[in-house]
Amino acid sequence: MRKYVIAGLLVWMPLGITFLVIRAIVGLLDRTLLLLPEMYQPDNFLGVHIPGLGVLLAAVLVLATGMIVANFLGKRLIATWEHFLARIPLVRSLYAGIKQIMEAVLATDAKSFRKVLLIEYPRKGVWSLAFMTSDKLGEVQAKTAVALISVFIPTTPNPTSGFILMVPKDDVIELDMAVEDGLKMIISLGVAVPPWQKEQLVTEQSDKTAAKAE
Repeated sequence: MRKYVIAGLLVWMPLGITFLVIRAIVGLLDRTLLLLPEMYQPDNFLGVHIPGLGVLLAAVLVLATGMIVANFLGKRLIATWEHFLARIPLVRSLYAGIKQIMEAVLATDAKSFRKVLLIEYPRKGVWSLAFMTSDKLGEVQAKTAVALISVFIPTTPNPTSGFILMVPKDDVIELDMAVEDGLKMIISLGVAVPPWQKEQLVTEQSDKTAAKAE
């Protein structure tokens, strides 16, 4: 009986939680419809509430904003706006920090958060999953004798908190798994191990041996 209950929960709980999360996101985005004049709001214009229209409006708003700021005039407007924000003490710090994080995560040409690494932490002989965040460390790199990279070691099961370490590049092992698989492994407390073929290891070892022989 217990086995059947657990099997049923494994089916329904992910579906239920997924539904609740999507419902919460849609409900939050539907509030963007309040930005429209009251007479043009769908609830008043159509006489019926249609869930999800706020998602469409938010997508159009983000796309339109991206198209505007991508040209020369838009960049000038953003620069003027950021210059204004930079003169407000508290807002300046918050805005700059949030923007740097978003640029690191969303920039298509950046290498941040694109690699899953294995490092010896918190002591030698104990390995932890980490994510490479940067290989350009400015003054930190200039004042050290070895090549460093910045890595983020998330906590589990909440990967939004963790530790930032700057470690020698030669001391880390780069993994083949995708960032999404690495996050799944952390959130699941190491239970959800991504599939990996043993033949890959054999091939890599053969390539390394051949390279050393040359």
